[in-house]
Amino acid sequence: MKNNRYTLRVLSQLLSYPDAALRAQLPQLMPVLQEEGALSAGRQAELQTLAAHLQRLDSMDAESRYVETFDRGRATCLHLFEHVHGDSRDRGPAMIDLTKTYEQSGLFLSPDELPDHLCVVLEFASTQTLEVAKAFLGEMAHILNAIFSALLKRESPYAVVLAAVLELAGHKAQAVQIMADEPLDESWREPEAFDGCSTRGQARPGEAQPIHIVRKTSIQTRGVAA
Repeated sequence: MKNNRYTLRVLSQLLSYPDAALRAQLPQLMPVLQEEGALSAGRQAELQTLAAHLQRLDSMDAESRYVETFDRGRATCLHLFEHVHGDSRDRGPAMIDLTKTYEQSGLFLSPDELPDHLCVVLEFASTQTLEVAKAFLGEMAHILNAIFSALLKRESPYAVVLAAVLELAGHKAQAVQIMADEPLDESWREPEAFDGCSTRGQARPGEAQPIHIVRKTSIQTRGVAA
């Protein structure tokens, strides 16, 4: 049975911030794909093309394109719970649950790492058996397909990495309908002082403020694909 441990780690690196150090490592990393043979030959060729593309770019160009791709909109955000929970209260407990899952397998994150980032998810999957990794990634296939579709719509070369992850999860990468993207800078914009919330939450001064009464329920365990 083919192994995919190092292939998953290569995919994690390809989705990481492309500073000079990372791009310098790509020539040593990419041969692993052929050695393990976990991906189809066509997918390997696409990833090799992406790696060559990143190596040709200068540092400023590679890094600015990365930020523009993954940090400027919800649709392409690599934090998976952003697609499931958004800014709701459910995100915190889900983060805790996922962190505990990692720790139970001996993976402990540094303070600056968030458990739902796809690079971290792939690193965790690389420590599991082939069957467990496939099932774990398969649980989030709908999220991966949504990100893949958003990248495809932007004609981003990074779409091939999401397609590769889906292939390892036993799913076919296919374009799905996605909601119109709202830039994160806009969705996280602070409201003007004394002006109420800009788009969500409380009403502006002079407008009726609705009151919502909800029944308090116990927090339930949530998985990645909750």
